[in-house]
Amino acid sequence: MKWRILVALLAVMVFSSSTYIVSEWQQAIVTQFGQPIRTVREPGLYWRVPLLHVVTVFDKRVLAADTGGAEYLTLDKKRLLIDHISRWQIADPLQFFRTVRDETGAMARLDDIITARLRQEVAKERFKEIIREKRDAIMDTVTGEARVLAEPFGIRVVDVRVKRADLPAEVQASVFARMQAERQRIALRYRAEGEEKGREIRSRSDKEREIIMAKAYQESQSLRGAGDALATTVTGQAFGQDAAFYGFVRRLETYERVFSPDTTIVLRPDSDLLRFLNTSRDR
Repeated sequence: MKWRILVALLAVMVFSSSTYIVSEWQQAIVTQFGQPIRTVREPGLYWRVPLLHVVTVFDKRVLAADTGGAEYLTLDKKRLLIDHISRWQIADPLQFFRTVRDETGAMARLDDIITARLRQEVAKERFKEIIREKRDAIMDTVTGEARVLAEPFGIRVVDVRVKRADLPAEVQASVFARMQAERQRIALRYRAEGEEKGREIRSRSDKEREIIMAKAYQESQSLRGAGDALATTVTGQAFGQDAAFYGFVRRLETYERVFSPDTTIVLRPDSDLLRFLNTSRDR
């Protein structure tokens, strides 16, 4: 019974060491004494000679490499910190194995290629152009050139993109100070222009107000003069109809204004003011 168990265990060990599995997202290189003898691109179960064949498995999927930021010098001698990320794929596992051996070596080689091409493209453009509008064009150029240069290593570069583009830390403070001063200068200019515009509006409003007031005063004086003229005409017509009666009414109004309980007036008996109060004279 024991020998059967030992035989079964031995068979399992021999079978496991004689086979290997390649998954759908994998590809493999089989080497013998360090020399590649077979490339496996399709998933499945495969045989190998134990202790003689070594299987190295690579990923089929698109991989990402983020190596951190580096400083670049623009055409106008500005320092720019760019952190790029690349996506790549192992297109030829045999060539990949022969040139860079593994993913670590591939990422180091890719970083050298991309950094060199990116440094060359950044040196052709000015700082503002890179930040504002040339970034995508630069990365498209770097992607195309890196794809060509990475092909001999069995690598297919999918794309290269900028994750972050910024100024170095020691430069940011001075740049922000200049930006703040520039914004303050613009703000002062806008305030000065606003104050000048306000003075113009106030001056124009004051002028219009004076014109309106002058026209209103002229119209009021004209209306008042017309009213006085009409009143004089009516008064003259009234005088013409009955001058004695009008004189009597005016004299009564004078009495009403002059004589009051608190007023003392000393007049001659024959004063013309008392003519209508003197009954003997009325007779």
